Amino acid sequence: MSDDIRLPLTQRGFDKIQVELKRLKEVDRPSIIKAIGEARAMGDLSENAEYHAARDRQGWIEAVIRKHEDTLARAEVINPLKLSGPKVRFSATVTLSDDERGTEHTYQIVGEEEADIDKGLLSVKAPLGRALIGHEEGDEIEVKAPGGIRKYTILQVLYV
Repeated sequence: MSDDIRLPLTQRGFDKIQVELKRLKEVDRPSIIKAIGEARAMGDLSENAEYHAARDRQGWIEAVIRKHEDTLARAEVINPLKLSGPKVRFSATVTLSDDERGTEHTYQIVGEEEADIDKGLLSVKAPLGRALIGHEEGDEIEVKAPGGIRKYTILQVLYV
């Protein structure tokens, strides 16, 4: 995939990828190999939908395995408990005020591989994540969003 570029991850993100990789290798891969064998035993492969579906699934599994292996090999696990200070950095938990809507949101800044905005895990590479890096409590930031410029105020920065 990418050369030697390090990928920042939290320990939680690293562990989640390891667990998924183990499942893919030990459960999904053997299962699909068995399914391919069974489909192949049905005869004519040119019109065997089960065989082609199983081969497609096998290709997807192998691609995800390669991606996860690459991610883990290049991972740089960041422990937020070893960080402190007023500035937003990777792994910080940031509480923001959405100035226009009058709402508050709390996000942890995480790696792309573990981002899930619905769980409050904001990618460091997302527009909002990039805008937060380097700022501190009390700072007002602007983020270019599809609907226009959004304004936020950083209320709190924690490393937990």
